[in-house]
Amino acid sequence: MLLPRKASTAEQLRRLAVSMVLDGEQPADVADLIGVSERSIWRWLRRWRTRGRLGVAALSRRPGSGRPSKLNGHQAREVLRWIKDRSPCDFGFITERWTAPRVASVIEHRFGISMNPRYLNRWLRWRGITPQVPPRVPRERDEAAIAAWVQHAWPGIKKKQSIVTLPSYFAMKVDSSCFR
Repeated sequence: MLLPRKASTAEQLRRLAVSMVLDGEQPADVADLIGVSERSIWRWLRRWRTRGRLGVAALSRRPGSGRPSKLNGHQAREVLRWIKDRSPCDFGFITERWTAPRVASVIEHRFGISMNPRYLNRWLRWRGITPQVPPRVPRERDEAAIAAWVQHAWPGIKKKQSIVTLPSYFAMKVDSSCFR
């Protein structure tokens, strides 16, 4: 069996598959057992064999392509906490609406990191945060008056159900020309 080190679940799955095949199992059986394609098993075996001295490292996760994130993990969690738990008014904005430019300005003020609002929209969407507009509540709204109206006035206005219910079908005349 391959020596384990701290690895992701996918990496552990690849190691398990390769070790099972090295122990004599058929790649097709291993693929069915693990729930991947046989082609993946063959690819992992090829990687294991061609990068011989790397061994376990040959099956490890490859780093993602692209530019690394400007925010580290702690900063990203803090930004998400701002949006979920705090109001934009706490940061000096007039309204209760978080927008990408506002989030970008707070990030720049707090961390000194400049982020493009368009990218920030995508970054937030990847983390399950979509633009939300708080509901507008008129200043004159009186919940007690509304509840009283619904309880007392609405039943008198509401359409009453009739006592006699008529059948909702009508007899249809069959066109005899259809059956010729």
